[in-house]
Amino acid sequence: MFHIVLYQPEIPPNTGNIIRLCANSGARLHLVRPFGFELDDARLRRAGLDYHEYAQLRLHDSLHEFGSVVRPERILACSTRGERCYTDVAYGPGDALLFGPETRGLPDGILADLPPDQVLRIPMLPGSRSLNLSNAVAVILYEAWRQQAFDGAKGRG
Repeated sequence: MFHIVLYQPEIPPNTGNIIRLCANSGARLHLVRPFGFELDDARLRRAGLDYHEYAQLRLHDSLHEFGSVVRPERILACSTRGERCYTDVAYGPGDALLFGPETRGLPDGILADLPPDQVLRIPMLPGSRSLNLSNAVAVILYEAWRQQAFDGAKGRG
């Protein structure tokens, strides 16, 4: 399945929503420190409802640690600075979908370390800044999972 990687997430309800999303899709969630909240934050728990126990969640001290420990097939970063549309990618099991902090996105250094075709964007109207983090994760994760014929899902087809 897919890995969702949140690099230095800042807003608890977004992370809570993504916990719920991962629990319902089978994606593994990875949080890279530092966080802008405590993991026991009530807003995080409320947004994730009772899905925390169903999500596969791992914490990492750095993006490098994530890569060394998990060894994903490929890292695909989501950024408003990406040139490639997220629908123009052939996703595969084991891909890591990387998202940056809500207020600033992924740092230039991380984006520069990836081949340009691995930096994806979600189309928006001119003048739009960005989507909500949990919405962006849902859009890309469900496209990736759709390409895998929603493998493992009930009620598909």
